[in-house]
Amino acid sequence: MKKIKYIALSLLTLGMVACENDLVEDLRDRNNDNDGPLPELTAGSADFSNYVAIGASFTAGFTDNSLFIASQENSFPNIMAGKFANTDGGTFTQPLMNDNFGGLAAGGMRITDPRLVFGGAGPVPLESVIGPVTVSTDIALNNPTGPFNNLGIPGAKSFHLVAPGYGNLANFPAAANPYAVRVTGNSPNASILELAMAQNPTFFSISEVGGNDVLGYALSGGDGTNPITDTATFNASLNALVAGLTSTGAKGVIGNLPNITSLSHFTTVPHNPVPLDAATAGFLNSASAYGAYNAGVAQALAGLVQFGQITQEMADAELAKRTITFSAGEGNAVVIMDESLIDLTSLNPALVSMRQATEEDLVVLPASSFIGTEAIPGNPQTVNGVAIPLADKWVLTPEEQQEIADATEAYNATISSVASTNNLALVDLNSILEQASTTGIIFDDYNMNTDLVFGGLVSLDGVHLTARGYALMANSFLQAIDATYGSNFEASGNLAKAGDFPTNYSPTLQ
Repeated sequence: MKKIKYIALSLLTLGMVACENDLVEDLRDRNNDNDGPLPELTAGSADFSNYVAIGASFTAGFTDNSLFIASQENSFPNIMAGKFANTDGGTFTQPLMNDNFGGLAAGGMRITDPRLVFGGAGPVPLESVIGPVTVSTDIALNNPTGPFNNLGIPGAKSFHLVAPGYGNLANFPAAANPYAVRVTGNSPNASILELAMAQNPTFFSISEVGGNDVLGYALSGGDGTNPITDTATFNASLNALVAGLTSTGAKGVIGNLPNITSLSHFTTVPHNPVPLDAATAGFLNSASAYGAYNAGVAQALAGLVQFGQITQEMADAELAKRTITFSAGEGNAVVIMDESLIDLTSLNPALVSMRQATEEDLVVLPASSFIGTEAIPGNPQTVNGVAIPLADKWVLTPEEQQEIADATEAYNATISSVASTNNLALVDLNSILEQASTTGIIFDDYNMNTDLVFGGLVSLDGVHLTARGYALMANSFLQAIDATYGSNFEASGNLAKAGDFPTNYSPTLQ
């Protein structure tokens, strides 16, 4: 069998850029042809003197499948805090990692790996390029002391942010998050909300709360190992967060949730990446392979029709879905498991619920290195995705995508209602990502989209943003704050500039 063709990726190389310069001051001194000098920055009715950010990975600055100093410095809350400092904003403290390798350790044992980098054909582990590194950020040995203004906890679901003990090392790994352990300091049982409230914030941001509630399900291909959080639990958690943060009169901004299946983690791997020669295609179609399966499905469905259990129309539709055929050349679809198909195993145990993928299915990014491997090395009749169907964890079927969409829509309805009830600024991240994934979104001189590596918006892990993506996100929050509280970050030239933020971190960054 010919080797399966993997996805070819290339990089529009963009070098590291210099730190933010005196652009705002330059703009102030330069006359605009229509409006004259830019106005002075005003905070409006908001008080940015003590800004606290609560959220998950995006808030923390997670990128390229890791957290590291440079990514944290380019987190969207830190970018915003830099703009707040131009008015009445105070110090913004983050729980910085110990290096730019990324990764975490616990008592000297690695628990998460260093970051991804571009390897010439796609994302690869940092260590495959520069060799072994020591993960120096250790949750048992060298946690920083707080309090921290950035309380973004990668991996946190909505209810985790209000759960006592989520940052207690004694509860790790069963019921604690290592990134939460790093922010709790001398109050290991304090919830993330309690840590925020203890600082008496005057302004807050809440972002991607609810994102991990659906993302865990999506990343696992909807296989049931990481279920979607029910809406009632999400609603209670979000309301608790907002009630706590506004209890002393603080104002704030909240972002809704994007449709995560538009991210490149779910859109990069095609459903039909398999090239075959004529001999291999003929073997797969023969009675020795899928030919027998196809015949068995037809016979079983005919029996169900005969006994009145399904209609002929249903049988025809099911047979069309389940008939597996290959042809010589490019573009053969992978074979996948699909629990939504009619269960025929009671009639014939060999008739498992499998079919070939269609363009409506989303194959997750890690499958790119799994499709085409041999379950039994040296045996071409055990190729994964061809002779052996892909398990549920590798694919999001349309039914599973709909579950994610329904949950996201319900969460966003709550977010909109809570924002309105509490007079919070609301950022429509859902519409922003939709635009980026279709036509692209203009950010200064760049048209950014969700393509992996190329697009400039999504980092090498296919889920989290690049530094430039986080700058775009920061601007969206600042613009929403302008609209709600009468500040003028945009009009005064105090938005982030795309060219000040990279889309790719060098492997040599240490």
